[in-house]
Amino acid sequence: MNKITDLFKIKYPIIQGGMIWNSGYKLASAVSNAGGLGLIGAGSMYPEILREHIQKCKKATSKPFGVNVPMLYPNIEEIIKIIIDEGVKIVFTSAGNPKTWTSFLKENDITVVHVVSSSTFALKAQSAGVDAIVAEGFEAGGHNGREETTTFTLIPMVREKITVPLIAAGGIATGRGMLAAMILGADGVQVGSRFAASTESSAHDNFKHTIVNVHEGDTQLTLKELAPVRLIKNKFYQDIQDLYQQNPTKEELITLLGRARAKRGMFQGDLIEGELEIGQIAGIINEIQPAAKIIEDMITDFEIAKKEITTFGF
Repeated sequence: MNKITDLFKIKYPIIQGGMIWNSGYKLASAVSNAGGLGLIGAGSMYPEILREHIQKCKKATSKPFGVNVPMLYPNIEEIIKIIIDEGVKIVFTSAGNPKTWTSFLKENDITVVHVVSSSTFALKAQSAGVDAIVAEGFEAGGHNGREETTTFTLIPMVREKITVPLIAAGGIATGRGMLAAMILGADGVQVGSRFAASTESSAHDNFKHTIVNVHEGDTQLTLKELAPVRLIKNKFYQDIQDLYQQNPTKEELITLLGRARAKRGMFQGDLIEGELEIGQIAGIINEIQPAAKIIEDMITDFEIAKKEITTFGF
């Protein structure tokens, strides 16, 4: 038993990313039932929708699951109250100061994990009293750190600074990637893009099929002036690049982004004008599979790779 399986009382140290428009109760419960830790992504849910997903998840699995909460969420107080009222015992926080809610959540017997993109923020999260930290490299899909530190570089840097359990995220979709992250100092991994292309993902089929057709170089980190985000290069992405040629103001970028672009792309399936968030690792995702099969394949791959290491002698 390692630190992550012990902390969450799960079989495998694999956590599913709480991705907006992808991570409803069907995906979270499927991952938890398969031995990982499923997360409901609160960032794309109105409070009462979140309550509904938590209640359905409790019926769909008897295993531990959690909720991912971006702390910039406008209804954060209501979201936290629902999480406590519904008896959720694991919360992953992101996009904000961990000091704001960590102690309150822990007073309510909730295990708290915070997502960071640098060792500086990892130390702040540890000081805030979190139970574990997710260090996410800039290979990851969706919103990202401005530092552009890769997972391979970030994990050992964070490991050197903190003592709490460490979860690696960004560019991990295979058992070999999981083993590499753990060799570098992680205790477990968080997987986003691979589960976005799962059968149980709440994303639109158009988006899922686009993920499996992504090749190396088809994603890019952009919109750093607002909040850095990794997108598939579609028409909307190209519109952003065209606007950059005109040295736009921040307000002009906000106007182009508009509202609900992520929903339009990932949930409603608009592949032209929608925001399509996915990680660089999508280049090796070739099929849509059930979450249980994804976890099974990762563990098999992990065990094979672990045995191969012993043949690397010099």
